[in-house]
Amino acid sequence: MTGSFEGRTALVTGAAHGFGRAIALAFAARGARVVACDILGDGVAETAEMAGASCEALCLDITDHGGVGQALADLMTRHGGVDILVNCAGGVLGQVGRPIEEISPADWTAIVAVNLSGAFYLSQAVAPGMKANGWGRIVNISSGAGLGISLTGIQAYASAKAGQIGLTRQLAHELGAFGITVNNVAPGFVRSNPTTERQWQAMGKDGQKKLVESIALKRLGSPDDIANAVLFFASEEAGWISGQVLSVDGGK
Repeated sequence: MTGSFEGRTALVTGAAHGFGRAIALAFAARGARVVACDILGDGVAETAEMAGASCEALCLDITDHGGVGQALADLMTRHGGVDILVNCAGGVLGQVGRPIEEISPADWTAIVAVNLSGAFYLSQAVAPGMKANGWGRIVNISSGAGLGISLTGIQAYASAKAGQIGLTRQLAHELGAFGITVNNVAPGFVRSNPTTERQWQAMGKDGQKKLVESIALKRLGSPDDIANAVLFFASEEAGWISGQVLSVDGGK
């Protein structure tokens, strides 16, 4: 069903590790030209090397509106634009849960910028090319925190991911007339990067057991589980699906 993306160019942000890396590798394995994007230059270069010749690395700060515009203009020149955009970059930027009165404006703004504003900037940059082509796929990676609460209690993270879900629905209606679908994947807890690994260890054995027992399938997922959902949304078979949020969390 999601077998081939030959002739398509896919831009994947947050591709230096975790979900983004798995998504970039999955598209490359299925014939897409992949632009693996991240602010972590070494990590995204490693992803491109793992993916092979059809994947290139792009070191980019997605919170820099001007830089995003310049990078997309270059991609337009070299590849004729972007067919598939996966907004995967995000995270908590090393922050931990604290009482609301302890949160500085800078802490709040930083998380909102990378989880919400960056997705907006990239979507804004690719939209003209997708409109011109009459076809496009935008897939945002939010979180169970955007549908409920943050397990770590980080107010900005839950808010930004909820905002990203709202952006998904809004853009689906704005861009649908141009043959562009916009959907959202909301992962459950997956040990996919150094941050989630620290969160897992901090839970202790009792907390880990409690978390797994709360999942219908009684196991944690993997980055490939998230990549598979993205591939579906990006496929031709999902052409009449837009504005949707798919929870990939093992069942709650």
